[in-house]
Amino acid sequence: MTPFWNAPSNISRRANNMAEPVRTVATNRKARHEYEILETYEAGIALTGTEIKSVREGRVNLQDGFVLIKDGEAWLMNVHIAPYSHGSLHNHDPRRPRKLLLHKWEINRLAGRVREKGWTIIPLRMYIKNGWAKVEIGLARGKKQYDKRRDIAKREFEREKARYLKRQGVKVRGS
Repeated sequence: MTPFWNAPSNISRRANNMAEPVRTVATNRKARHEYEILETYEAGIALTGTEIKSVREGRVNLQDGFVLIKDGEAWLMNVHIAPYSHGSLHNHDPRRPRKLLLHKWEINRLAGRVREKGWTIIPLRMYIKNGWAKVEIGLARGKKQYDKRRDIAKREFEREKARYLKRQGVKVRGS
């Protein structure tokens, strides 16, 4: 029998400290338009077997999702994970509540902020990191209509400025 120190070096990525790249599965693009994001947190998710397979296929919709804090636990609500295509009759419910895995101090901090008027917690993106499904959640406050218009006007101005400077032959940062 070969000793473990003579084992081939390609046994696992974790043994070599080679982290897999983070692969984004779903993003909530509307969230940044509808909400002002104050803080973001990374949370693990408790999923069933068919759910993680469906997540790896990228069949997730975060559009109407939100996080509810109940009895000292964080729950991801109203997020649609499509049934696994090769699953049997024991497939999961697409919109079932899913437990988020956060530290107790993070949950307490989020719960304190949500008690304040106007704050909510929303999922921003779901991704696979080192083989585990993670959700980036954000503490957010809803934007007013005039805030949305101001952001759109600012973005349009930046695009026009970049076009003008490009026509003038000036090197613009980021392009």
